[in-house]
Amino acid sequence: METWEVSVPDDRAEQRTCLICGDRATGLHYGIISCEGCKGFFKRSICNKRVYRCSRDKNCVMSRKQRNRCQYCRLLKCLQMGMNRKAIREDGMPGGRNKSIGPVQISEEEIERIMSGQEFEEEANHWSNHGDSDHSSPGNRASESNQPSPGSTLSSSRSVELNGFMAFREQYMGMSVPPHYQYIPHLFNYSAHSPLLPPQARSLDPQSYSLIHQLVSAEDLEPLGTPMLIEDGYAVTQAELFALLCRLADELLFRQIAWIKKLPFFCELSIKDYTCLLSSTWQELILLSSLTVYSKQIFGELADVTAKYSPSDEELHRFSDEGMEVIERLIYLYHKFHQLKVSNEEYACMKAINFLNQDIRGLASASQLEQLNKRYWYICQDFTEYKYTHQPNRFPDLMMCLPEIRYIAGKMVNVPLEQLPLLFKVVLHSCKTSVGKE
Repeated sequence: METWEVSVPDDRAEQRTCLICGDRATGLHYGIISCEGCKGFFKRSICNKRVYRCSRDKNCVMSRKQRNRCQYCRLLKCLQMGMNRKAIREDGMPGGRNKSIGPVQISEEEIERIMSGQEFEEEANHWSNHGDSDHSSPGNRASESNQPSPGSTLSSSRSVELNGFMAFREQYMGMSVPPHYQYIPHLFNYSAHSPLLPPQARSLDPQSYSLIHQLVSAEDLEPLGTPMLIEDGYAVTQAELFALLCRLADELLFRQIAWIKKLPFFCELSIKDYTCLLSSTWQELILLSSLTVYSKQIFGELADVTAKYSPSDEELHRFSDEGMEVIERLIYLYHKFHQLKVSNEEYACMKAINFLNQDIRGLASASQLEQLNKRYWYICQDFTEYKYTHQPNRFPDLMMCLPEIRYIAGKMVNVPLEQLPLLFKVVLHSCKTSVGKE
């Protein structure tokens, strides 16, 4: 298993891996962390409506050296990992129009339609039937086409005029733009290698402060009530540990349900939409809270319990490759959050941003969700840049964690239930041991 370093004194600590081919990632492109090569390949494939063929079994290995051998499998993996084709501008020009923070979730049937070219044909017929000459989608009307959105592709080679950003922020925040925003580096074209403006003295916008306070007030930050104390010398069985994990999940889920009713925007959406959002994001919300506000208990008390569980040889032998990937990513994400020391305010914003995902199927108020999502995106940016003036990369780092959380949560669904006790034992032991050595 690849090991993740907790802290490295040079720039290599911030390097990320492309989710498609494993090459060095350059940022968040079309919803997921990827390299420049896969970003460009995905854009060319979608813009040119390419239909590829695989000469093997549609399961070719994707790596930096082998990614060009099969275009079909490369595009397939881009879609499976959650790359958002609707984030690509129809005119092919730089500057994405992604409307989501992280990867999109599409069905196997839709992926198959895209891979076969059927989806492109249906879209062409749709626009020709509706007489839409500029081929703009309902979510990308001509009046909006030049406005950036929070999920736009992060690039090191372009810059967007701040004037457009100001107007956009004013539109969704419903307020005038404070003078200090003229100094903000443009997040949408952020890169760790881009020159950043020096920190400026500034104050937190009053409305940002008020909404963040409401978000934090909606959270139950009290310690978890599920008992996690085990007598010395007691050997925990697989069934007992699994039962404990289920009780913890139940308590964490109950807290998410209670949280929804206290949200400052609770009355703005329908119960149907809240039900749809919760059913699609509850695993992500639990994972985020476990890695942040409840991490002391999860990686402390629960880690003490898992330490008293000894898996059998059969459990070790049958552990899946998917489970190994989840372990690696969870360990990396824990170290990232441990390094950032996420505040309650940042956590509350990240949670709201992740929850307000307008790309989920079955929603009645997707456009309203988009507005709310952007509102809390900018509020979080406002707070982070005010509170952590000398950490100009902090806000992009926080936002880059959200697609990783979504990816891990999606992968955990495919891990067999009987393997979860071993998975948690390995993750908690590794994280607790590495932090103890710091």
